[in-house]
Amino acid sequence: MPVTKTIVRELTQFPYLSWDDAAPRASAPIRAALEMVLASCDGAVLTPQQNLLLAEAQGSDLLALLVAANQLRRALCGEVVTWVHNRNINFTNVCFVGCKFCAFSVAPKKEDAYFLTLEQVAHRAQEAWDRGATEVCIQGGLPHGLPKFYYRDILRAVKAATPKMHIHAFSPMEVLYGVELTSMSTADYLTMLRDNGLDTMPGTAAEILDDEVRQKISRNKLSSSEWQQIIRTAHRVGLRTTSTMMYGHMESPRHWVNQLQLFRDMQSETGGFTEFVPLGFIHDHTLMFKQQLARGGATLAEHLKVHALARVMLAGSIRNIQVSWVKLNQELSQLCLQAGANDYGGTLMDENISRLAGATAGEYTSPQQFAQLIRAIGRTPAERNTTYSRITLMPEIHPTHAGAPHPALVKIQPAVTGGAA
Repeated sequence: MPVTKTIVRELTQFPYLSWDDAAPRASAPIRAALEMVLASCDGAVLTPQQNLLLAEAQGSDLLALLVAANQLRRALCGEVVTWVHNRNINFTNVCFVGCKFCAFSVAPKKEDAYFLTLEQVAHRAQEAWDRGATEVCIQGGLPHGLPKFYYRDILRAVKAATPKMHIHAFSPMEVLYGVELTSMSTADYLTMLRDNGLDTMPGTAAEILDDEVRQKISRNKLSSSEWQQIIRTAHRVGLRTTSTMMYGHMESPRHWVNQLQLFRDMQSETGGFTEFVPLGFIHDHTLMFKQQLARGGATLAEHLKVHALARVMLAGSIRNIQVSWVKLNQELSQLCLQAGANDYGGTLMDENISRLAGATAGEYTSPQQFAQLIRAIGRTPAERNTTYSRITLMPEIHPTHAGAPHPALVKIQPAVTGGAA
C-alpha cells in the first residue's frame, strides 16, 4: 500500500499518546501482554505466542505497541540519546561471496575495484582520530588470495598509528574466512585478534538467522549456527559484539520474533551484546530486488514495529536499541527513537555499503547534526564510547581532540522507504 497522508498521520501520532490513551484502544490480548512487560520491565514474561501477536500488530494494536515501547525506553534508558564518533573503513570492495542483498561488492577486475594497503588503512584511522573519532569500524569484502594473517596485520597497523583508537572490526563471516585461511580454531583465532588490538566486533552478517531464508539471499555465506558459534566464542574470549537483523526483504514477523528471542537467549548465556541494531533492507540497486525475490524495503509500519518489538522483547536483556540513521531519513530515525530506541549509532565518516545499495541519508552525520535531531524530539544528546561505559552529555563534548570543530562532510538527505502498510 502506498504511503498516504492519512496513514502517516495515524502512525506518527504515537509519541503524543500516553499508555492511558493507547491501552483502551488496543485488543485485550495485546493490552494484557504489554501491561505485563510494562509492570516488570522484562520481556521474559511474554510467551512465544504473545511475541508473535505483537509482531503482527496493526492499527490500534500497533499504536499501543509503539506507545508501550516508548514508555519502556523511558523507564530503562531515560531521555538521553547516545552516539559514537567513528569512521567506517571498508578496506576492499572485492568479494567472492555474492550476497544478493549487497550492492557494495565487485569482481576483482572491475574498474571500480579497490584494495587499501595497510598504510592507507592506518592513515584513515589517523585522520579519524584527528577529527575526533574514538572508534574505527573496519570491514571489507572477502577477496580470493587474502594473506593468511591480513586481519591481524590490519589491527597492528591501526594500533601503531592510533594506539588509543577503539577498533570495532570484522564480521563473523570475516572471522570464519580468517579461521579457514589460518587453520586455527575459532577461539585461538579470535584470541589472536584480541591480543593484537581488536576491541569489539560487529554482529553483522546475521541478516536473518534462518537457513531457509539465508539459502535464498546469501547461499555462500556462513550458516546460522556458524554465526552463533563465532559470536558465542567471541564473547567467551572477552570480545563484546553488537547484534543485528536485516528486515524488509523476504522475511516475516515470525523471523523477527525468532531472532530477537535467540539474541535474548544468547545474552542470558554470555552477556556479550552491547546493543541490538535493526537494519532496514535498502533494495534499490540489489540483485535480490531485481530478481523479484524481495519486497521494496520495509514499510513505515514495519520500521516502527521492529524497533518497538525489539524494545519490548529485549527489555531486561539487551539495554541499547540503535537506529541505523544511514538506512532511514531524518524524520523516520527520530520516530524510531520514540518507538523504543535510545542510540543513534555512529557518525560514520565514509559510509559506503548502504549508500551503494541506494540509501540517500548521506555518508556522515556530525555531532552537531546529531544534537539538532535529538533535541528536536525533546531528548538529551550525549557522546558515548563503543561499549557504553562512558557517556558524556553534549554540552561537555569537544568536537575534536585538537579542539577545532570538524565540519559536516555530507548533509543528511531524505531516504526512500517503502509503503506504510
